[in-house]
Amino acid sequence: MGHFNDMADSQISVAPEDSQDGELYLVDGSGFIFRAYFAMTYSGRGEMTNPDGVPVSAVFGFTQMLMKLLNDYHAPYLAVVFDPKGGSFRNNLYPEYKANRDVPPEDLVPQFPLVREATRAFDIPALEQPGYEADDLIAAYTKRALELGKRVVIVSSDKDLMQLVQPGVRMLDPMKNKWVGEAEVVEKFGVKPEHVVDVQALAGDSTDNIPGVPGIGVKTAAQLINEYGSLEELLARAEEIKQPKRREKLVNHAQDARVSEQLVRLDQDAPLPLPIEELKIHDPDKPELMAFLQKHAFNSIIKRLGGEFVSVSPAQARTLEEDSRLRGEDTKRAPEIKDNQYTLINDEKTLQEWIDDAYKRGAVCIDTETTALTPAKAKLVGISLTSEVGKAAYIPLAHVAEQADLLGETQGADVPQLPMDKALGMLKPLLEDESVMKVAHNMKYDWQIFAQAGIHVAPCDDTMLISYVLDGSSHKHSMDSLSERYLGHTPIPYKEVAGTGKSQVTFDRVTIEKALDYAAEDAEVTLRLYKLLKPRLALEKMVSVYENIERPLIPVIAQMELEGIKVDPAILKSMSTDFGKRIADLEEEIHKLAGTPFNIASPKQIGEILFDQMGLDSGKKTKTGQHSTDVKTLEELALQGHEIVQKILDWRGLSKLKSTYTDALQDQVVAETGRVHTSYHMTGTSTGRLASSDPNLQNIPIRTEDGRKIREAFIADTGCVLLSVDYSQVELRLAAEMAGVEALQRAFKDGVDIHTLTASQVFDVPLDNVDSETRRRAKAVNFGIIYGISGWGLAKQLGYDPADAADFIKRYLARFPEIKDYMEEKKDEARANGFVKTLYGRKCFTPNINAKIPAQRAGSERAAVNAPLQGTAADIMKIAMAKMPVALERAGLKAKMLLQVHDELIFELPVEELEATSKLVREIMENAWKIMGVEISVPLIAEAGSGHSWAEAH
Repeated sequence: MGHFNDMADSQISVAPEDSQDGELYLVDGSGFIFRAYFAMTYSGRGEMTNPDGVPVSAVFGFTQMLMKLLNDYHAPYLAVVFDPKGGSFRNNLYPEYKANRDVPPEDLVPQFPLVREATRAFDIPALEQPGYEADDLIAAYTKRALELGKRVVIVSSDKDLMQLVQPGVRMLDPMKNKWVGEAEVVEKFGVKPEHVVDVQALAGDSTDNIPGVPGIGVKTAAQLINEYGSLEELLARAEEIKQPKRREKLVNHAQDARVSEQLVRLDQDAPLPLPIEELKIHDPDKPELMAFLQKHAFNSIIKRLGGEFVSVSPAQARTLEEDSRLRGEDTKRAPEIKDNQYTLINDEKTLQEWIDDAYKRGAVCIDTETTALTPAKAKLVGISLTSEVGKAAYIPLAHVAEQADLLGETQGADVPQLPMDKALGMLKPLLEDESVMKVAHNMKYDWQIFAQAGIHVAPCDDTMLISYVLDGSSHKHSMDSLSERYLGHTPIPYKEVAGTGKSQVTFDRVTIEKALDYAAEDAEVTLRLYKLLKPRLALEKMVSVYENIERPLIPVIAQMELEGIKVDPAILKSMSTDFGKRIADLEEEIHKLAGTPFNIASPKQIGEILFDQMGLDSGKKTKTGQHSTDVKTLEELALQGHEIVQKILDWRGLSKLKSTYTDALQDQVVAETGRVHTSYHMTGTSTGRLASSDPNLQNIPIRTEDGRKIREAFIADTGCVLLSVDYSQVELRLAAEMAGVEALQRAFKDGVDIHTLTASQVFDVPLDNVDSETRRRAKAVNFGIIYGISGWGLAKQLGYDPADAADFIKRYLARFPEIKDYMEEKKDEARANGFVKTLYGRKCFTPNINAKIPAQRAGSERAAVNAPLQGTAADIMKIAMAKMPVALERAGLKAKMLLQVHDELIFELPVEELEATSKLVREIMENAWKIMGVEISVPLIAEAGSGHSWAEAH
């Protein structure tokens, strides 16, 4: 590259005459991009945008790094090598390759093409080859350069490129100004460069999802390769290894190591996009370079090169001023929410301008306004959107002329509105464009509203889910709560625009003037939250949990809710009639035993009858001084043989089934679909489990015959069947794995009945001699121990003396000391951090772990023990759910996933596809855990059942 003769001394210069004329510099473009992005992000300078509002922090950093490289090292030959779009040949070899890679930050995505543009502006080749990664091209150019007698400098810090280091080839980390030769490779890997591939094949790489051999890290791999000479020699002689576990893993995972070797070895025969001679450096086209720098307002670089500042429009000036403020160059504060500009969109031209702006910025926050909270019943009224802090817009679509008199407002539809079909038709390409991120708070709901209009929103981000992944159950995740927490701003309450109580109107009857401020504010608050919360995922190392577990579920759960499940009202009505009769009979019997009529629904009157009139042991009292008649109190009395107490419990149970399910479900069937559409709460639990409401289908009692009967009302459509697939003893299996209980691990691997084995181990009885009662005790403690069951709780469950039950637990923990160690370890972890983690890194918070009140502290200690198990099970279930729709579609199967209940998934499918669907679903569920570098040696088993009703299938 020649001198810019009319530029300042800091100009870009050519290599001096005494430089290595044959030296080829190959820049790892992808590595440069990310290094530049994070260097700018964490420098405290804040986000940079160009005059069009497009993020350019990474582009600016990349440009500076490229200039420094040119000035400091005077490369005679140079190219920047990029990864192409789509996968490489490795994905065909191993489909899971890089499957758990974190997606790039949202504001980095639109900068990828701009970095290539920056490279070309310097008249430097920007190389890529479809089907091959940048590293393969670097390897191929390295091989060809050496054949031509040239030396090679690989500009990168990527360890995967260290296999190329050899005489004539070295690496340069430009950020650290550090050279990497053979000595540095040996320091990093423990072997010479020619054996780096062998070490990587054994150690694997969780980042790229390269399997390797479980339990073998880089240090052990290096020792083995140095001892045996090569990977193939090691695998051929694996039986000679003295350590039993290491020998077993190498034998059992030899094929994984060989596949890994193919994945990590770079293809030195990849086709070259340009011959090396065309990579010779020369003068850039000065006007083209300056045009690029001016376009993106890189004024500091222009000044360094001796150019002039660019004149900008007032609007551009405001953008640049904001950029300067973000970089700490100005003390003016950001605009408060009250100062924001909200635009009403009711013509095509304005809507197109906002759509174009979203394309330029690469992201848009959206929010829908509707007439109901249940998507299956809701009608779309309007849409708000924004891509820039301080601005937002509202598109009214279906506000009606009749305005509620009680609000005393101007009629809602006096302002012109775009036709629904026209507005949605214009928005559809944007909302479905993979290059533009769509952001919402509780995106699931908005996704459903758009889906019903024929628009499938993708890709999606959700500020509610991001907040949940970051902070779990430590605080609420509603938009209003987060706005107050992080922005110090209370959004306009819904009641302020729609009224309250009997005076409340649906949103289509809200005046457009009020709707504008309310709806636009929601979108803009969401954008502000997004800019605050999204970067925390990377900073707090929670990107994988969000990207691999939570975010993929948005469209999956949204579609499940829209599908709903068919319910037979006639069955429910018949059950209600039967329950009503039995409730009346029980009421008569209870009154007879009490000797007087009373209101069985009144806890106060029950207390008076049982404790004052009948003289039963009163036990504890409530804060108001009344006798406690809660379930625990009554169950204790029932165990003492008091017939009236058991009948009261039966009456309560039947009354709840009737009111909560058989009566209520009839009203919750949506007339248009003939189905109930439960709502899944994705942020409602401390462990990551989904919660269900309206109706709650996860709490239907199944321990009693009456509770199980309710599932008979949930049926398959004509010509279809329901398929239930349930994880078997998943938390027990995870307990054996996570606590490292080898005896239980072996039992699960060998298919031994775990409860029989436990009984045998604890009571020193041969497996064949364990009777049903002893197995029942073992089963109770197996399931109870992971929930922190006490001697009293186990005694109640088994009908034993509490002292005997406590002794049983003591013997259990003595036989399996790893369980006790695990329990104490998790309690300590919770005390130290305030949370425990699942195998996948989800944080499960334990807020009262250090509480002074013993009951609160004990509750958190039980949670600390169980949350990693229940949370890991929930993570695995979510991963399986996310994979299911794509797998079913690829297999050509018509099954629809309808429900998720604890460890069970419910599908509706054509009868003739039952066998194929069952096989595929079980396979996905049993292997879902294989992601994010997690290792589980205990097999997970999914069991399937089918039938016309849920009761038959389960």
